[in-house]
Amino acid sequence: MLWPFIAAPWLALVPAALFAALWLAGRGALSLTAALAWGAYAPYEWAVHARILCSGECNIRIDLLLMAPVLLVLTIAAVVLAVRPGKAPP
Repeated sequence: MLWPFIAAPWLALVPAALFAALWLAGRGALSLTAALAWGAYAPYEWAVHARILCSGECNIRIDLLLMAPVLLVLTIAAVVLAVRPGKAPP
């Protein structure tokens, strides 16, 4: 799931911007949570890619065992809530 973002960490800013736009459009706080999570992941992945946070061999990424499921669940939940029809006014 995260392999394109590992090769090009700046790409993580794309879902961050999309979820921020959904939040600004009034599609719920979960969109903001997803935007913040993706926004935090982008500089973290850049620092790993630039070998700032890992020295030498970074082939085994145990950190992604936690991050990938969290980002996946947040992404799916935010997308589902964003595309569901809004509540009808009373």
